[in-house]
Amino acid sequence: MPISDGLLKEFDREMATTRKTLERIPEDKLTWKPHDKSMPLGRLAGHIAELPGLGAMAATTDAFDFATVRDTMKPTIAESRAHVLGVFDKTTAKAREAIANTDDAKWGANWKLSSGDQVFYNGPRIGAIRGMMLNHIIHHRGQLSVYLRLNDVPVPSIYGPSADEK
Repeated sequence: MPISDGLLKEFDREMATTRKTLERIPEDKLTWKPHDKSMPLGRLAGHIAELPGLGAMAATTDAFDFATVRDTMKPTIAESRAHVLGVFDKTTAKAREAIANTDDAKWGANWKLSSGDQVFYNGPRIGAIRGMMLNHIIHHRGQLSVYLRLNDVPVPSIYGPSADEK
């Protein structure tokens, strides 16, 4: 089985679960945050929605340097549930297509993520997809599920039943 085929099974499952979680964001709480050091809910949801774009980039380029776009790249901040779902659906479709079109030889090739001299990742492309995109989304989805719980929004089933869904 090609690497892309196995990776897409994991990607599809995680993106479906992530979308279910984003569908729950309360539109009247987009500026809410649990702590002064935390991201507001709208920024957290926006970050989750934009992250599949990093996967598309990792699959189709050799490197990405945030320093080259620092002045023009604007972070996604959810304006509404529909807005964040639209961004998520678009970036997810691009990432899925990029993963599907990556051959086995390319998965082992190097990919680098940096901001000027600061290197965040420098290793095999598949590691970037797994660590910098999938695991990153899963991490922030976990944060979002806590935000939902703290705002009395029913938490969806993620890896099994939640206290709100049997």
